Amino acid sequence: MSLIEVKIPPLGESISSGVLAKWHVADGDTVKKDQPLFELETDKITSEGVAESAGKITFKVQPGTEVKIGEVVATIDPAAASSAPSASPGAPSSSSAPSTSAPASTEQSPAVRRVAAETNTDVSKIAGTGKAGRVTKGDVLAAASNPPPSAATVSAAVASAPAASVPASAPVVTAPAPGKRTRVKMTKLRQTIAKRLVSAQHEAAMLTTFNEVDMSAVMALRAKYQDDFVKKNGVKLGFMSFFTKAVVHALKEVPAINAQLDGDEVIQNHYYDISMAVSTEKGLVVPVVRGCDQLDMAGIEKAIAEVAKKARDGKLALPDFEGGCFTITNGGIFGSMLSTPIINAPQSAILGLHAINERPMAVNGQVVIRPMMYLALSYDHRLVDGKEAVTFLVKIKQAIEDPTRLLLSV
Repeated sequence: MSLIEVKIPPLGESISSGVLAKWHVADGDTVKKDQPLFELETDKITSEGVAESAGKITFKVQPGTEVKIGEVVATIDPAAASSAPSASPGAPSSSSAPSTSAPASTEQSPAVRRVAAETNTDVSKIAGTGKAGRVTKGDVLAAASNPPPSAATVSAAVASAPAASVPASAPVVTAPAPGKRTRVKMTKLRQTIAKRLVSAQHEAAMLTTFNEVDMSAVMALRAKYQDDFVKKNGVKLGFMSFFTKAVVHALKEVPAINAQLDGDEVIQNHYYDISMAVSTEKGLVVPVVRGCDQLDMAGIEKAIAEVAKKARDGKLALPDFEGGCFTITNGGIFGSMLSTPIINAPQSAILGLHAINERPMAVNGQVVIRPMMYLALSYDHRLVDGKEAVTFLVKIKQAIEDPTRLLLSV
């Protein structure tokens, strides 16, 4: 029976390569059909590759390697499927020969054990930089190329050093102990985030304007109708649905915000697909909620919950990011008081929400305590004037402080 090639699957027309971030199995394991084999990080999404057949897997590339779409990264021998027991994902193969120089060899990958044996390196004395402190092949190679000095070498060096070369009162400076630092390559996603943020700041004439909003009315509505809302819709009534509706209302009132530049042309959007910034373990992603002008409050809450779950589970696909016309980011969930968000290019503006804090406010000549939130609108000043930006924020403020406006579209 011929070997089956494990290839990097196509992920979309705009993706030509990625980084094989990690293997979920060990070299030489017997894998099952449809078992997750590896994690692939691209500049847009993270995806998994699965086994097309059961059998013994043999790696052709190591974790951290940049690979092209369609590249063969491993082979599977189906003939070994019935003769070898299946290994648990991530566990070392039991058929690999142990390294005589590493007492903990059963915890190391075959590649690490092989290199340790070839270089006569004691793995047990290496501070691993891999996951859960696991020793990697790179750790072994680094240890082999920089062996610690022997006791005799140290003694000889001390004895031969001039006594007056170091003042008695001089502090002793030592290098950080092994394990105090680690060095890892940025993920494809983090690299892309960095490039896009820098590009947005360099290419757009970005400006931020601020306002504040009294959250009393929205908080009162949520408190009054939350139980009925959950009972009917199966989802909580959050602040994001109010702000999404307010943004759609403001975009209709100030269409310049719902436009973008393409060279010397202005593209005016006549739809309301809103990008929602979601924080994940691997970085900030901005999936899109479609047709927010057509969704009711429950529909928006469900859509936001769905894309947020997909983002945190690493299940977002390319279409989930495309076509957004405006972005909302909520730093308030982390306690942010105020920020200047960066535009999500090629969009022309982004709304930053912040923490709700009780503050003394002057209302009708009286000082009262109100739950207040700062709003920040960053926008491309090449396309949007200050008057339009301020008007946009005022429309949002009015809609949040008097939600009835959203029902009457005024």
